Amino acid sequence: MFKYSLQAIFANKLKTFLIYISLTFSISAIFLIMAISNGVIDMYSSMIKSDGDIIVTQAKISDTFFSNVDVKLLDEISTIPSVKKASAFIVGASPVEKLPIVAIYGCSSNRFINYTLNSGDYPQKDEVIVGKSIYRDLKDKSKIIIADKIFKISGVYSSKIGFENGGIVMNLDDAGAIFNKSASMLLINLKNLSQMDSVINQIQSLSSKIEVKSTDTFIDNYNQFKIIEKSSFVISLVAFIMGLITIGAIMSITVNQRRDEFGIIKALGISSFKIILGLIVESIILASIGFITALVISYEALEFISTLPSLQGYVNGEISFDMAWMIFVTTLSMTILGSIIPAYSASKIDPIILIQRGGR
Repeated sequence: MFKYSLQAIFANKLKTFLIYISLTFSISAIFLIMAISNGVIDMYSSMIKSDGDIIVTQAKISDTFFSNVDVKLLDEISTIPSVKKASAFIVGASPVEKLPIVAIYGCSSNRFINYTLNSGDYPQKDEVIVGKSIYRDLKDKSKIIIADKIFKISGVYSSKIGFENGGIVMNLDDAGAIFNKSASMLLINLKNLSQMDSVINQIQSLSSKIEVKSTDTFIDNYNQFKIIEKSSFVISLVAFIMGLITIGAIMSITVNQRRDEFGIIKALGISSFKIILGLIVESIILASIGFITALVISYEALEFISTLPSLQGYVNGEISFDMAWMIFVTTLSMTILGSIIPAYSASKIDPIILIQRGGR
């Protein structure tokens, strides 16, 4: 059966090429959409997790960009015995020179260590350090204007988290003046994770205006992550359906072109089941080749995207084994579904009618 399927694939080169191209582009689209959306989530999650087992945000707020937490709570939180480190963080965005939007991070001084200096010093008042991704694009490398205020560039930093390399880091007070807030969130590191529930309750009791969660719980329930995941799922589903329709249409045309072949096969006593199985095996072979090609293309595309200076490291993606396996199973399902209806139709061709038509 496998040998027959290979012969059929090479005997119908145009059909094979069209299905292969359709599969490759459909699978590549699914890979890139899911990898980039997951990459954004992973980078933001890593940024939060790098400095906090517990996160404190404003209560009943949909996004950390709108959150405003009183930074004075840090003094009380720091006195809790199980707390190892408590820091404050402001996240915002602003245009900088020709760049339409750049992430701005305001940090308490004990969080500066998260940013590895390539040159210079950590910022004092009215100073900033800039990520390596945007530093090379700045015309004036000594100062920068943010919200009509001039800041001295005291250093250049790098981070393991892609989009942080395209950001600007400043003192918490300076960021607070720009974005008119005390802190977007407080990040708490614990000495012992077994004390997490107790510490969460103690911090929550400090104010009714805050919401305290473990970072894992926060990430699992963060609305923006849900929106990104749902959006990528919908777009991937559209790509899946388009590929399915395309494959189904091509297979239908191919079956019609090969009706004489299937009729002769049936006349030789080959069962309908074997005809259907043969077409499904053809599809699985093409799906496997298309998947491998799409995987290589996606890896290369993600590598290229991550190095584009214009994206400043904000767009990144990672293909995990679980993702690749899920897409492979989806690909097989897509091709089998796309071929099974025309395959069933082909198995019902009456060889007598075919003989009467003379193979036309």
